[in-house]
Amino acid sequence: MKSMVDSDQNTKTRHRLLEAAGEVFAKRGFRQATVREICKRAHANVAAINYHFHDKRGLYEAVLKHALRCVRERYCTAHRPITSANAEQELREVITARLHAVFDLGRTAWHGKLMSREMIEPTEALNAVVKEELAPFFQRLQSCVRAILGPETSDEQVRRCAFSISSQWVFYHYNRQVISRLDPTMRFGPEDIGALAEHIAQFSLAALKELRRTNDRNT
Repeated sequence: MKSMVDSDQNTKTRHRLLEAAGEVFAKRGFRQATVREICKRAHANVAAINYHFHDKRGLYEAVLKHALRCVRERYCTAHRPITSANAEQELREVITARLHAVFDLGRTAWHGKLMSREMIEPTEALNAVVKEELAPFFQRLQSCVRAILGPETSDEQVRRCAFSISSQWVFYHYNRQVISRLDPTMRFGPEDIGALAEHIAQFSLAALKELRRTNDRNT
């Protein structure tokens, strides 16, 4: 019985550390964040960090993976097989999910802020995060693109198209303050994401279909 209680306490402590560290890392970055502040927020001691994550770097990597897993579980749709028949709808769902993720203003808003910091000031943890969390997502986006362009499309063209699509939500995310000044009517609340996602989807699909026609003419 005692071991079960201890296990439950360890799980709760680990979760508190992840959440507290996420907020601190998002606010201060990896280099400026201190273990002392994280432990104070999490109501834990340094020994708990050593026990669960070995050190500050291990904690940071775990936090990055935790943030991306939360985003995936909250916003991503079930991984259905992508075919030419459902690729357009799957692409719409991918775009919508990413927009909701980057503009989440709720309790987990630190997820997006943390990833933004990591993109600007990358650490060694980025390699593992890309491999385990971001690569599978990007592969799904590429599968949507390939299904729309056709199976004979080159890998290079598929990759470039996938990057071009993803660059649109990245643009809105990183340039939000500029956009709000250029167009004060632009909103990024939960109720506004659907319209923006549909615009990006229509814009992207129009480009992909034109590329498909061009490819077909050249074969």
